[in-house]
Amino acid sequence: MSNSFVTIDMITREALRIAHESCAFISTTDRQYDDSFAKTGAKIGQTLRVRKPNKYSRTTGSRVMDVQDQAESNGTITIATQDHVDMRFNSAELALSIDEISKRYIEPAVKVLVSGIEADYLAFASKATYQLVGTDNTAITTLEVPGKARAKLNQQLAPKSERAIQMDSVTMGALVNGMSAYFNPSNAIGEQYREGLIARTAMADYYENERVWTMPNAADVATTLDTYTVTQGDADLTVAALSAAPVAGMVFTIAGVYDVHPETKVAYPHLKQFVVGAGSTTTNVVFSPAPYSTGVNQNVSAMPATTAAVTFFGTASKNYVQPLMYHKEAFQFVTADLPLMDDAAKCVRRVQDGLSMRVWQASDIRNDELLMRIDILYGMAALRPEWACRLSGLYNV
Repeated sequence: MSNSFVTIDMITREALRIAHESCAFISTTDRQYDDSFAKTGAKIGQTLRVRKPNKYSRTTGSRVMDVQDQAESNGTITIATQDHVDMRFNSAELALSIDEISKRYIEPAVKVLVSGIEADYLAFASKATYQLVGTDNTAITTLEVPGKARAKLNQQLAPKSERAIQMDSVTMGALVNGMSAYFNPSNAIGEQYREGLIARTAMADYYENERVWTMPNAADVATTLDTYTVTQGDADLTVAALSAAPVAGMVFTIAGVYDVHPETKVAYPHLKQFVVGAGSTTTNVVFSPAPYSTGVNQNVSAMPATTAAVTFFGTASKNYVQPLMYHKEAFQFVTADLPLMDDAAKCVRRVQDGLSMRVWQASDIRNDELLMRIDILYGMAALRPEWACRLSGLYNV
């Protein structure tokens, strides 16, 4: 290719290939592509379709059928973000081979783009995950904590295949040092290489990822319900005044409220965990999941008693790195096609493995330059957060 210009189609395919290999987290979750915008293109603020998991209830003590709809349903999520990375070339640089163009320009640009998206997605997924295991200020040096996370997923009936763990290098180093016999270098899952893969053990693929989210605990980690009666499906709690508002992503339990088996509804021996949502104050805690003590959505053994103790995980004002174990379908990353501009001679979009990417080129005749932008339009969802669990150990000041 040294005697002809690299085409925009070649650049688009190369950008998708690099993005695919660099997605240590995105590539291990449910990637969905909404093709309803394939002709017209989508814009920020529109909604994407996303497949929702089915739920069923059991009929007992009767031969009469209680027929339940088993057709897949679609939910919607708003297209929240359009990210892009921008470059410029001169005509001499475009005469390079695609390998040279990729190494010098496309690869570093796409990796920056993907890294930022992965960090945002991983933070979003972690904040949506209400299950957490580990001992406060105790390093993870054995498979005990990953084993507890594995048990949490099992108890919520997550499939035992397609599980992964995203873990920062400090935590991974402590774990590998303590369990070196279980961690042998690996470069492939089947025939596909994925960046960051360390090994597979304890029913999960382990990825080293420096984008793992850190949970900042607020200055107060204990309170009680303020004579507040929690009702079915509540999404917020009135509590006795905290000295500081809880931070989105903090995990807490309520005294007397136990987790239950998703199908039999029999109580487990551990308290149900909840996660703080955005918009919480010192007297009102927004949280999920919403509690139900009866019916097909039952997820707690009983509704909280008034004045029940509310206890947050960890030490006040400390930061906790949050490695994440999850099944692939716990989280959804959904992309849609961006529009192809009518007046753009070189505007191409391609889809690979659920990722839709657009590359757009335009010339600057005054400066003998070619301007290029690589865009991706996406949204995020956590349709099965119960199929995920955070791991927590040492805190950072």
